[in-house]
Amino acid sequence: MTTDDAGLFEIGMLQLSDSFFPTGMYATSNGLEAMYYAKRLRNVQDLRGLLEVYVGQQIGPADCNALAKAIEFAAGSKLGKLVEVDQMTYAMKLCQETRDASARSGIQLLRCIGTFIKDDKLLNKYMVAIEEGRASGIYPVALGVACHVFGIPKEKAAIMMLYSFTVSVVGAAIRLGVVTHFDGQNVIHGLKPAILEAARQNIDRPLSGMWQFAAEIDIFQMAHEEMTSRMFIS
Repeated sequence: MTTDDAGLFEIGMLQLSDSFFPTGMYATSNGLEAMYYAKRLRNVQDLRGLLEVYVGQQIGPADCNALAKAIEFAAGSKLGKLVEVDQMTYAMKLCQETRDASARSGIQLLRCIGTFIKDDKLLNKYMVAIEEGRASGIYPVALGVACHVFGIPKEKAAIMMLYSFTVSVVGAAIRLGVVTHFDGQNVIHGLKPAILEAARQNIDRPLSGMWQFAAEIDIFQMAHEEMTSRMFIS
């Protein structure tokens, strides 16, 4: 890899992780809103503890695994395996609202990239699989395809995804009035070691090693579906 190549993928990381990129993730709270109204999320300590569970028990062992495998399968032009990891990841998300929000964000990510990168065969084939209903476009897999297109290696991609997820949840907590902006940056800073560890632990797992277990979070995500008035779509 040349210095220019490294610089380009680093800029690509900034582009994909920026909240300016139109994936719609800013409109999701991942169950945080339901927790807030149930008075289970009251302060900085609650938010930090929740994100530690998300990173260590859900996004790390499931989404990071799927992301890394998507990058590997995209690099090998293995569309069938890419569809397989897409279907596994979609099925592993127990809450329909969360599944649908993730798929919408993934499809939006791919559509946006497709407007300025038109000649990537794997990207185009994956989009066809989504249009035909053979794949969902679930976000970790869609991001893996995008990272392959941008030349972003899997460890960097996993760190980027975990960081972006953390920022989106912290942003939701700020808008709900749970924490201040300063508190939010403190939480993000404190989670850096956990993000790095989760990325490194999960990017080389076999696909059969994908797992997640965060039962209370799943319950609150499902409860969010039943809320009649809400700020976030998940």
